[in-house]
Amino acid sequence: MSFAREASRAVRSTLVLWVIGAIIYPFAMIAIGQIVFPFQANGSLLKNSTGQVVGSALIGQPFSSDRYFNSRPSTTSYSTADPKKDDAGVLRTGVSGASNLAPSNPALMERIKGKDDPEKSKKVEGDFNRLQKAGVQPTGDLVYTSGSSLDPHITPEAAIAQVARVAKTRGVQPNQLETLISQNTDNRFLGIFGEPGVNVLKLNLALDKIKA
Repeated sequence: MSFAREASRAVRSTLVLWVIGAIIYPFAMIAIGQIVFPFQANGSLLKNSTGQVVGSALIGQPFSSDRYFNSRPSTTSYSTADPKKDDAGVLRTGVSGASNLAPSNPALMERIKGKDDPEKSKKVEGDFNRLQKAGVQPTGDLVYTSGSSLDPHITPEAAIAQVARVAKTRGVQPNQLETLISQNTDNRFLGIFGEPGVNVLKLNLALDKIKA
């Protein structure tokens, strides 16, 4: 068998594999995704009552108002900071990532417990005391950041701990909020992997539909 014939066969094989791997397979996966899993394939985008896209179910958002269930803290403010005006340095670690602060790190303790401000001659309130004053029993995920700082979930316990505050602010019954929490709780994958989590954005969108 001549070299030219071997080279021709190799070129043809390469072209066939390239068409299959670079064109047919990707477009087939796109088609299957759009037909079978359109919500997930398009970014798991969530819309408000007016049909406007407000975010993704996969990426957390900062909620701090008493009218809403608060999300867990984030070292990057869920990447909403302006890189050109990042005075607080929230994007210093990138758009995603943990603080890597040890439990004994003074910076972590100051954020949670508060610190003294010599310039204003007063103590800056930490997350722990802030939550307690709002009537929320602090849980671990309400005071510590996640590994990605983009976690869209909080634990069911963290959501239930905020029920009294949200119910009082909105003038609704606590049992209504507990029902919403249950409806927006993602259970363990296949019933055994991971832990149950409440999607904060989904929960707050459902919350806005309730009338006082």
